[in-house]
Amino acid sequence: MDYVQKIPSPLGNLIALSDGAGVTGLWFSGGRRAPEEGRSGLVREDLPVFKKLREWLGIYFSGRNPPFTPPIALVGSDFRQAVWALLLEIPFGQVTTYGDIAGRLEVTTGKRQSPRAVGGAVGHNPVSIIVPCHRVIGAGGNLTGYGGGMDKKVALLRLEGVDTGKFVLPR
Repeated sequence: MDYVQKIPSPLGNLIALSDGAGVTGLWFSGGRRAPEEGRSGLVREDLPVFKKLREWLGIYFSGRNPPFTPPIALVGSDFRQAVWALLLEIPFGQVTTYGDIAGRLEVTTGKRQSPRAVGGAVGHNPVSIIVPCHRVIGAGGNLTGYGGGMDKKVALLRLEGVDTGKFVLPR
């Protein structure tokens, strides 16, 4: 069973999904890949995992690095799981590139990895903010797409103290 909760944030409402034990999805309302609010089959229930998520988000949106990670349950291919695991290693207030992630995967797998394939996996991250896909930028400091919108990506980076003035925004 899938459970849903709408969570207000300073950047707009978030839609959270859970399997009852872990967070399976977190998106900005109306963002790419976000479920439609009111979608049938979703049960609105306040679960302990949502309480932990709200606590984490409260700390995060106050500009601090939360000292814990709420339970998450990521579902995806082995490749996507490997990319998402590396996203979880990007420190608060820092950024990395798709190419850097591809290089790290190449070291662990022994196979050449494409930054473009990494970008696809990053773009399919179902648990935004906690799995910090907003901390990934393109080569040369180019800010690339974000499912919640580029304005949200920039705001999240600024919230973490990242100097976004050095990045190139898409036109």
